[in-house]
Amino acid sequence: MLEFTPDQQMIREEAQRFLREQSSSEAIRRVVDTGASHDAVLWNSISRELGWCAMAIPEEFGGLGLGATEVAILMELTGARLACVPFWSTVCLAAPLLQSAGSEEAKVRYLGAIAAGEMAVTVAYADLSVADPAATVAVKAIRAGGGYRLAGKVAQVIDFEVADVVLVPAGLEDGTTALFALTRDSGQVVTPLKVLDATRSVAALELTLEVSAESRIDDAGVSAEQFQRALTFANLGLAAEQLGAAQGALDVTLAYIAERVQFGRTIASFQAIKHRCAKLVVDVAETRSLVFGAAQGVGTSGAVESALEIAGARVLASDLQFRAAEEAIQLHGGVGFTWEYDPHLYFKRAQASAALLGAREAQLDRIAASVFADGGLK
Repeated sequence: MLEFTPDQQMIREEAQRFLREQSSSEAIRRVVDTGASHDAVLWNSISRELGWCAMAIPEEFGGLGLGATEVAILMELTGARLACVPFWSTVCLAAPLLQSAGSEEAKVRYLGAIAAGEMAVTVAYADLSVADPAATVAVKAIRAGGGYRLAGKVAQVIDFEVADVVLVPAGLEDGTTALFALTRDSGQVVTPLKVLDATRSVAALELTLEVSAESRIDDAGVSAEQFQRALTFANLGLAAEQLGAAQGALDVTLAYIAERVQFGRTIASFQAIKHRCAKLVVDVAETRSLVFGAAQGVGTSGAVESALEIAGARVLASDLQFRAAEEAIQLHGGVGFTWEYDPHLYFKRAQASAALLGAREAQLDRIAASVFADGGLK
């Protein structure tokens, strides 16, 4: 049975109250309608005033030293409100990579800034649509003078326009992968992209520049294990966000059917509508148990077991998010897909999120490869 500690429950209730007030439908639409990259006021509150970015960062680097469960709680709630902030990219994508593969100097500098809410960071993986984006590298690094010459293109970088720093994996001549940290003014070409999900910005990166040796932040190359450790946490955060978005779509639907009157009754009173919503409520509870069970396993279960649990959570969360958004459109009837109502925002987020870090089939392949290792069911 899923139970939060009193502190976790307090974090959940306060975050829920805050986001209900600050990330309303009107606030989301202000970002979407103006084409802004994010909600700057909301991000400032989350990162600087509330300290959400410090949750899972170790105390030695200025964080609160809490765990994956606290981050998953916040990811679920930001997903439910479709909060237009670079929280996932900074806390779940970049910070774990810095922690896993960064030098001690880099951890002090960048993790400290993230924890203090002074810096949004993202990662320029070559292809974020595959289960192992670190397996291919789009940027090459050649030693030049006292630094490096970087060259390459990355088609899609999440929250690139918002980020103060982008972490760039780059292949060296000897075959190892290095990690570079580039600030906004490093000289990279940034091209904002018009994407399906307007609540999360995406941009293309093009590099043809020379950087100092200090821009390289790994010790002696980044191993596949270090990348995977970071990506496991990113998948957990994404699963929690997808779970929250499913809950958000369900909440929007329940509010609508409670008010929509047909044949003299609210449509919420029709048995067929009740059953469809009840099925979603059960599925949300099931997925929530799996997501937070996987979160509690981070750091306590073995790395392989934890990664498989999180892969399973991604599969359920992806399916649930898509179905909840689809049901929201259908149960809203003719207005469900119109711009004036919110279900289309949840539907577009569902489609975009499902493609990040590997679609459900890729996650199932990972699970199957482990279960059927050595030719038999384990």
